[in-house]
Amino acid sequence: MKNYLLLTLATAATGVVFIAAKPAAPTAMTTPAETTAAPASVYDFTVKSIDGKAVKLSQYKGKKLLIVNTASKCGYTPQYKELEELSKKYGNKVTVLGFPSNSFNQELASNSEVASFCEKNYGVTFPLFETVAVKGNDATPLYKYLADKTKNGSVSDAPNWNFCKYLVNEKGQVVKFYGSKVTPLSPELVADITK
Repeated sequence: MKNYLLLTLATAATGVVFIAAKPAAPTAMTTPAETTAAPASVYDFTVKSIDGKAVKLSQYKGKKLLIVNTASKCGYTPQYKELEELSKKYGNKVTVLGFPSNSFNQELASNSEVASFCEKNYGVTFPLFETVAVKGNDATPLYKYLADKTKNGSVSDAPNWNFCKYLVNEKGQVVKFYGSKVTPLSPELVADITK
């Protein structure tokens, strides 16, 4: 009986050596193109121009950006004039990007109407993009990023009205938020752009 027990234990111990692990279920391989990493900077976003063309914000690398949510029927709409002046005067240091928005119910019905309005009334030549939502759950991914400090590392302000502004540095990092009352040619904003 003792020998039988030892033989059973030896067989059991030996059996462990010969037990093969069950193969794991195959896993799908992901290619880099399929991997969606969290955006590291504003440069990781692609947006649509006012005429519907895809624009990679990475094309603005090396320049500061002033990202502004605009509207055509707002008390602050005359800021378009100063945005254009800022763009012309400091265009070697900053690129103004206008994002029309109807989040506050003060934008025209179509992108073509917005483009025509801006050109006719304010001579806008800086880049304009398609009308987007800039607040809440409907906000476009870029604006969700701009307003979330856990994502952008610096700013936690979402636009609370039209003509709010985000300053982005030459590395694509959000550095400052300005409310609607801060005009494009205000000493504060110009100083931040030129330093």
